Amino acid sequence: MKFTILIPAIALTACSCRPSQKPLVEYGYEVVHTYPHDPSAFTEGLFFLDGFLYESTGQEGQSSVRKVRLETGEIVQKRDLPPQYFGEGIVNWKQRLIQLTYKTQVGFVYDFASFGIERQFQYPGEGWAMTQDGKRIIMSDGTPELRFWDPETLQELGRITVTDESYPVKYVNELEWIKGEIYANVWTTDRIIRIDPESGKVTGHIELAGLLSPSDRVEGQTDVLNGIAYDAKLDRIFVTGKKWSKLFEIRLVKKPAAQ
Repeated sequence: MKFTILIPAIALTACSCRPSQKPLVEYGYEVVHTYPHDPSAFTEGLFFLDGFLYESTGQEGQSSVRKVRLETGEIVQKRDLPPQYFGEGIVNWKQRLIQLTYKTQVGFVYDFASFGIERQFQYPGEGWAMTQDGKRIIMSDGTPELRFWDPETLQELGRITVTDESYPVKYVNELEWIKGEIYANVWTTDRIIRIDPESGKVTGHIELAGLLSPSDRVEGQTDVLNGIAYDAKLDRIFVTGKKWSKLFEIRLVKKPAAQ
């Protein structure tokens, strides 16, 4: 026998069935300074260290790792990858530079000073981007998952899933560690997301639409926003894109909360 229990309507309305969520913070931007950038560079990885930019470029037959002078865009050091590899993200760890490749499941470890190859390593799946938090390497593979690696052995330690208001975020791309958060480009968009490294939850959106003016775009060549670098000493954020002719230092501007 089935029983039907009637519950007064007031009991339903008095119950909160969803936990409260901290609202996302929305940011715009101000351009602080504009620097030249190699328009042939299909930017995949980017970071700033000791006055120089370090950049990884992609596409088979055009991939490289570079040391670049910020003020002029001059390439002061460069190593090309073998033509079968599509270069992806890079990260520094002590005296080494580490680079991913796209679909070949092969990474390279270089001597940081000379760019000489020390060894290769392998990982499952695609390679998109890397950053580090001082203890671990953080790696993206184009899915909503971020992997954490031991920086010495390059073995996986764990994963988090990036979610934006409970929805998994696809195409998490170029990464940068900034003040305890992971900043990430979302491929094909003009958006950078800020990610809590413990929970994977997105804490904020940075909208960069219009950063590169139409007059600076070359039809059929200029590609999407990609590349985040942070100067921790001077608290500067740099962004650029694939085959962009400019790199921008930006200041985040918090948007008013929605009413």
